[in-house]
Amino acid sequence: MHLHLIRIVALHEIRTVFRSKMPFILYSILLAMLLLAGFVGWNYVSKFNAQQARYTTEVQDNWMNQPERHPHRVAHYGYLVFREKAPLSFFDFGLDSYVGNSIFLEAHRQNTVNMSEAGFSNGMLRFGELSMALVLQLLVPLFIIFLGFATVAGLKQNGVLKILLCQKASYLDILAGKTAGLVAVTWLLFLPLILTALIGGAVLLQNEINAELLLRSALILFVYAIYFLIITMIVTSVSAMSKNASNALILLILGWMVCFIVIPKSAQTLGSSLYKAPDKIAFEQAIEAQVRKEGDSHDPDDPHFAALRASTLKKYGVDSVHKLQVNYGAMVMQEGERITSGIFGTQFNKLIKTYKAQNAVSVILGFFDPYLPLRNISMQLCGVDFDTFSEFQKQTEQYRFDKTTLINQIHLTQISYQNDRAQKVAQSNWQQMPPFKFRPVPLTATIYNAKWSLIALLFWLAAGAAALGYISSQRKFQL
Repeated sequence: MHLHLIRIVALHEIRTVFRSKMPFILYSILLAMLLLAGFVGWNYVSKFNAQQARYTTEVQDNWMNQPERHPHRVAHYGYLVFREKAPLSFFDFGLDSYVGNSIFLEAHRQNTVNMSEAGFSNGMLRFGELSMALVLQLLVPLFIIFLGFATVAGLKQNGVLKILLCQKASYLDILAGKTAGLVAVTWLLFLPLILTALIGGAVLLQNEINAELLLRSALILFVYAIYFLIITMIVTSVSAMSKNASNALILLILGWMVCFIVIPKSAQTLGSSLYKAPDKIAFEQAIEAQVRKEGDSHDPDDPHFAALRASTLKKYGVDSVHKLQVNYGAMVMQEGERITSGIFGTQFNKLIKTYKAQNAVSVILGFFDPYLPLRNISMQLCGVDFDTFSEFQKQTEQYRFDKTTLINQIHLTQISYQNDRAQKVAQSNWQQMPPFKFRPVPLTATIYNAKWSLIALLFWLAAGAAALGYISSQRKFQL
């Protein structure tokens, strides 16, 4: 390879692109779509988070202003938790529209997240939403195809390729230069826009900037740069193998349809077929059946709680629960809470494993389609992926369990067993309980979860380079 010749070819390709009006027309359309998608996404996330914050404040105020009550009534009063969108979710919507936005937390019952946007929308949502990530992932490759389908095939048609090969430049120099020129144009037109949108939009949403946000933005910029390079190498390779520009364009459009429509839809269908997930009713019935088997606190004849009663009486050295120093009813409720929470956690983890197995299908197919690994990584870095949603469910359940435990402790120590229901405790007992605060998935965990998608993207990068090298070595592709 001769770097100075590659540079000459690349600069010539850049000048050729910018001399034509068509690339500017296409870019203007994409730019308008990106700006529109960015503004709509940012405006929606901004209003959504403001609404969620307002509801959260209202729920907290209602909780704090409860009158003096029996602790068990406080436990069943419940607490509504709202899920705010991540700062970078305006860039990539991911799964946000398909997963719930709120969850009602109460004693003795584990609820799942409800009120998803998809549940209130019509069928048009199935066709996707216009986001910046969608435009960059699906439409920019089309832009690269229209820029580069004739980049080498056109030289074959007009005979210029033979003239270039008679000079000092090798076929590999020409292919590398064409690829460098096309990717330089793509990077110049789109990467600054991505970086400005990510940092500017996130700062406007949360009025601050931190190291993790900068790192996530930098990683998003990096993976999109790699993605554009991969697409450019594929376009150059197909153009180099084609006898004329028309054949190259047809092959590239067919490849775009397969990689961006057929395979992604097939991955989703195949994953659901291979790994069946129970519906909500079946999931809840499985939990109830397991609770009845292990110990039902509402059944006075349950063997588990009969054993608990006997061991408690023996521990305190009394012959009746009325003589205990603590409230036995609260003890029963806490034990029931421990059982139901443990069973829910076990069943929920099984459900999560099933969904992850379904998602693994798209990760595997990412080695056959460069769009899939980028889509997965983009969602994970923007905090709109399945791992973030499942972490929200887990954290809310832990918060519910801890809060119920504190209330049961108040019941245990401040309410006597005699005439239990007629007693009340002061407001200060629950006013000191902290509100729920979601802890997002750390960046290190996000990168670990995305490791196979990252490997798939790097595989495509290496495969693209290898393809250019192989094509340049074959005499039949030079004619």
